[in-house]
Amino acid sequence: MLQHLWKSALLSGILAVVLGVMVLVWPAITIVVAAIFFGAYLLISGISQVVFAFSLHVSAGGRVLLFLSGAAALILAVLCFRSLQDSILLLAIWIGVGFIFRGVATAVSAISDPTLPGRGWEIFIGVISLIAGVVMLASPFESLATLSLVVGIWLVVIGVFETVSAFGIRKASKNMAEWREKVTAPSPE
Repeated sequence: MLQHLWKSALLSGILAVVLGVMVLVWPAITIVVAAIFFGAYLLISGISQVVFAFSLHVSAGGRVLLFLSGAAALILAVLCFRSLQDSILLLAIWIGVGFIFRGVATAVSAISDPTLPGRGWEIFIGVISLIAGVVMLASPFESLATLSLVVGIWLVVIGVFETVSAFGIRKASKNMAEWREKVTAPSPE
């Protein structure tokens, strides 16, 4: 599993850096395009979650959560398509909340697992993500320049750290594969 996980982390990191640079180079255009794509994402995500709520074989609680999440996404999608200003504001709030959740989840998982490769980096990423989320929520609509600057910088930072983490995961994967070979190799008689 780890042998493929590092590739995902590397791709995610590279894409985040590219997107971050694009946001920094073309902030106004990027915000408008991102707001439109955000509305489309919410629409597609909402529809798929509602469909999954009725089609997946999960617990009743899981179905209810999927349905509620999908319904909320559909309502937000309608708000996004109603007004570009609403779409940009919702995007800013969504990003801020997302950074906070990701930051807390990343930091807590890294703190609770002392064997995690690149643990220090993961804790650092978590704290920085939490701070970025708070900044986004503190002034989501004050200035589009602030929004694009924070998002652009954060995407570049997280992309660099995800890329670094990818190589840590790859190294851990190789070490684990070598260990497995030693353990499963027939003993010489």
